[in-house]
Amino acid sequence: MGLKGKLIASVEVKCGGHSIHEFFHIHTHHIPNISPSIINHFEIHEGETVKVGSIVSWNYNEAGQKKFIKQVIEAIDPDKKSITWKVIEGDVLKLYNSFTAILSCEHEWTTWTIEYKKKTEDIPEPLIQLGLLLDLTKDIERHLLKK
Repeated sequence: MGLKGKLIASVEVKCGGHSIHEFFHIHTHHIPNISPSIINHFEIHEGETVKVGSIVSWNYNEAGQKKFIKQVIEAIDPDKKSITWKVIEGDVLKLYNSFTAILSCEHEWTTWTIEYKKKTEDIPEPLIQLGLLLDLTKDIERHLLKK
């Protein structure tokens, strides 16, 4: 097993992938209200909106513990409906030297890709974090379908 890895998971979304992308891009500040069991707080530290170069942070719950993550938005592609967040601070960096999450959306599918580098061989793959992103996506989908 190597220290570098990539996890990819796709989930079907009845509201359409474009709606999920738009939510993460434009309505991100609403996520703590839609999925309070996962996300407790979202804040933009640098930049007025979610755009390339913006620095954002999240307080979230992972396996019953409160966690913190700060990210820089590295890329947003409106045509491919993708957003790339690179972790620059927070709890996840206790286990991983690097950690990047990529959201990509198309038609009825939303795909999350996590690229990471573990600090040591015995660190587990970030399956819990990937599961949280999928659960968060489904919470947003439920919210959008209620509208």
